[in-house]
Amino acid sequence: MEVSAELILNALWETLYMVSVSLFFGGLIGIFLGILLVVTRKGHILENRLIYSVVNPIVNIFRSIPFIILLVAIIPFTRLIAGTSIGTTAAIVPLVLHIGPYFSRLVENSLLEVDEGIIEAAKAMGATPLQIIYRFLMPEAFSSLILSLTTATIGLVGATAMAGAIGGGGLGDVAITYGYQRFSSITILVTVIILVIIVQGVQEIGNRLERKARRM
Repeated sequence: MEVSAELILNALWETLYMVSVSLFFGGLIGIFLGILLVVTRKGHILENRLIYSVVNPIVNIFRSIPFIILLVAIIPFTRLIAGTSIGTTAAIVPLVLHIGPYFSRLVENSLLEVDEGIIEAAKAMGATPLQIIYRFLMPEAFSSLILSLTTATIGLVGATAMAGAIGGGGLGDVAITYGYQRFSSITILVTVIILVIIVQGVQEIGNRLERKARRM
């Protein structure tokens, strides 16, 4: 049994919906946690051993859990937030919890690449910690943050495909339900090609934006 173009297009829309919403909320969490991991570490502008020693292991714990296990492990929490544990909206909950900590490490690495001399110069000019973060750290790391966001987006695309394993919808659901379970190689091939195109498109856009940011 071959799937219709309408079914594929609907699955594509579900995948883009999951990626965009999860990236928005996960991105906010990731940026916040990433900044916190940098500025509270030893010797930085808001050094706080307690906060760092709490946030750092929490991020590590969530990053160490394979996404497919996280999907199942937080079903009660997903049902509490979304009202159901099945479908595209429900899949957004574990996707956010998956990508937030992952993206926070990418943000952390990007911010740590900023020359310490810039931070020292900002302090010498009397800048407050918040001003250092938003007027010096973030702008200096902007091009690197774009690539980090690109990597996180691509990771999310792959995660949405795995979400299809438990009825999360999207292209992964089509590949499993209509491809694998019904032995349709064409269906699997079509979904794989679409996912590859999405990933290549995201990477190309990210690379162009990063090059443009470096020239600014």
